[in-house]
Amino acid sequence: MRLDPALQDAMLKAVPELRAFAVALCHQHDRADDLVQEALLHAIDRIETFTPGTNMTAWLLTILRNHFCNEFRKRRREVIDSDGYYVGTMTSQPEQEGHIQLAEFRRALAKLPDEQREALTLIGGAGLSYEEAAAICRCPVGTVKSRANRGRARLAELLAIDSVQDLGPDRAIQAALSGGHLRWAA
Repeated sequence: MRLDPALQDAMLKAVPELRAFAVALCHQHDRADDLVQEALLHAIDRIETFTPGTNMTAWLLTILRNHFCNEFRKRRREVIDSDGYYVGTMTSQPEQEGHIQLAEFRRALAKLPDEQREALTLIGGAGLSYEEAAAICRCPVGTVKSRANRGRARLAELLAIDSVQDLGPDRAIQAALSGGHLRWAA
């Protein structure tokens, strides 16, 4: 694609301002040069969207800023993992077991008295404080705490939960996920 010489001149005249703006954004000269180059390439690729007679520098600065913001958002989600440590810790449980556990939980929750189920749903499910749950239930905070505690105890009994380890994957899966370093309790 051949650029109109006037547009090409306007782009070249904007480079010092683009570079200064890029340095102000990223505080790294080499990264600033990359941003300017990427902005110019994008501008050339999309030159048909430029309105002749408007401010070329402002248009290019907008492209540069948008590119910087998009990269910043993308990099926030990235994790530097050169030795593979984080990748090694990322596992997912088999979905079918999770569905079964959820169904068991729902059945056990349905067996609780209404007051206990309501307290657990408001505190554990909706994430409300005891005070907020008490206001909704129109009862003292201590009553909500007691209902939630009795509900948790009954759920643990119904689901045969004896310890925190019982809440997650079974011991065989835990051992596999930890690379076999899990100590088996007698």
